[in-house]
Amino acid sequence: MSVSIAVDAMGGDRAPGEIVRGAVLGAKEYSDVNLILVGDQRLIEGELCSSETKNIAPEAKKRIGIHHAGEVIQMGESPALALRKKKDASIRRAAELMAKGEAECVISAGNTGAAVAAFTLLLKPLPKVLRPGIAVSFPAGKSVCTVIDVGANIQCKPIHLFQYAIMASVFSHYIFGVENPKVGLLNIGAEVAKGTEVLKQAHELLSRSNLNFVGNVEGNDIHTGNCNVIVCDGFVGNVMLKLSEGLSFHILDTIEKALEAEHPEALEDIRAELDILRRRNDYSEYGGAPLLGVDGLAIICHGSSDRRAMRNAVRVAREFSKFQVNKHIVAELASFDT
Repeated sequence: MSVSIAVDAMGGDRAPGEIVRGAVLGAKEYSDVNLILVGDQRLIEGELCSSETKNIAPEAKKRIGIHHAGEVIQMGESPALALRKKKDASIRRAAELMAKGEAECVISAGNTGAAVAAFTLLLKPLPKVLRPGIAVSFPAGKSVCTVIDVGANIQCKPIHLFQYAIMASVFSHYIFGVENPKVGLLNIGAEVAKGTEVLKQAHELLSRSNLNFVGNVEGNDIHTGNCNVIVCDGFVGNVMLKLSEGLSFHILDTIEKALEAEHPEALEDIRAELDILRRRNDYSEYGGAPLLGVDGLAIICHGSSDRRAMRNAVRVAREFSKFQVNKHIVAELASFDT
């Protein structure tokens, strides 16, 4: 069974070049993927004819289409205002394709607020879902930790956090193969009495459930492997995401500069290992961030996404469809009295 994916070709700092090239890599790698590149047709066609993509196999080229969109929502624009004014924006047109059933998935590295607004405006929520949440996955020991929410909902109620735990547990199980994912609630301490009233009530909901809830966890638990899923509101999650990303790259850059200054010969010996560490700590390596809870699959990628990140987003979209993750989320939510 093939999966149809709409790609916002104009979204992101490196659009359309890296976005198109990454989509092409995905089409070449996965023969059951059909892509619709949404954006300025002339620019997209130019990229498809470039030296880096023109030699794509005819079989793969047949599975890549173009849907013209004449406008782009820039990173600095107000998401809600831009969506109202720019009816022909690439992210809006891509979301409309999924809403009309012409695509199963949509991928965008553009304005995150506009992407979330377009997806929540044009797509229905899954049954029982009150608020969708953005899920980002990080390396955690020998496993992967999925954190939800990292920006979609900054004012959560306890029930929202509870539903996030359910949805992210399903995602962790089917995408990363984690059996009975361990769920933690991000807090300022492990004690039950810690945190806001919202967190205390969320803790109670999670404790009464049959999820594999391990209790309150702290920020240093994200990368340890102690949890497979960590739940928080979108404000805290977004700050944590940017801090984690910035800190990991700062440490690696500091090591590289120190070696370059003092031991350049040693740097050459370990440069490949440093690059591996950079990729392992880059969440785009895990395929972008799905907006869990909408009827369809919406993947939000980092604004600086390159072709590798886009190829990985295509991979996750394919796996999400193949394993029918939304169907399992609906089934799990139905089993709880929410």
